[in-house]
Amino acid sequence: MDLLDKIQIVNVSDVGKRRPHNEDSTLSDAQEGLVILADGMGGYKAGEVASAIAVSSIHHEILSGLAKIHRGKIDENSGLSLESEVIKNAIILVNSEIYNTAQTDEACQGMGTTIIVVLFHDNKCTIGHVGDSRVYRKRGESFAQITKDHSLIQELIDRGLYSPEEAVKHAPKNLVTRAMGIDSQVEVDIGEENVQAGDIYMLCSDGLNDMVVDEEIHLTLRKYSANLVQAGNELVRLANSKGGKDNISIILVRILEEFSSSNESIIKKLKSRFFQ
Repeated sequence: MDLLDKIQIVNVSDVGKRRPHNEDSTLSDAQEGLVILADGMGGYKAGEVASAIAVSSIHHEILSGLAKIHRGKIDENSGLSLESEVIKNAIILVNSEIYNTAQTDEACQGMGTTIIVVLFHDNKCTIGHVGDSRVYRKRGESFAQITKDHSLIQELIDRGLYSPEEAVKHAPKNLVTRAMGIDSQVEVDIGEENVQAGDIYMLCSDGLNDMVVDEEIHLTLRKYSANLVQAGNELVRLANSKGGKDNISIILVRILEEFSSSNESIIKKLKSRFFQ
């Protein structure tokens, strides 16, 4: 599926004010409707290695997997699209690659990375994620986080030990309970939702949301909604103005118009019939 004229993608990454180098990695493939964001962690520069492996290898595995499936079909066992199964399998496979690299390369011991993968297809999006990097959605005047952090703070909230406000004040930040490359196996959260023309999806590393509260992110996206490049740059500026304690990476995706795979297949059939 070619989505070059169906979606707009803006990709922004900044080292921040405190870190010596950028351990985030991002990738956008507008033609396939695929965006990926990883926030690496580990020893000296090992986080960079983990996030770079995650982004490049997952991209390769997803493209390979999509070429082998019947696009738009539903898996009878999971109830999810075959595209979702491709994303889940790609993350699981690449997790092993990162883990094995960490075990065999002394310089990479202890490395890991969060991952967010979003694939836009057939008027919906599939989101696969591990860790505390996030996906938000702006739809009209509403703005919401649509992924759930795999973090200590989120676990304390889920157990009812803290309110979200209390957890932010008292619990240690940046302690993830799930990440790629830490163990030989990984649990992947997969979700799907329908998209609408005008929606703006935002992927981000915690270098943004640890510095800028959700309300301010929403106000910024609303103010600069006509110019996603300006919106991304302003969000980076805000995070840095508040301390820039971590790398800041943002991918913004605007849905320009519908992109049903069924409509696409009909057009292809008509073209093959009349333009042989």
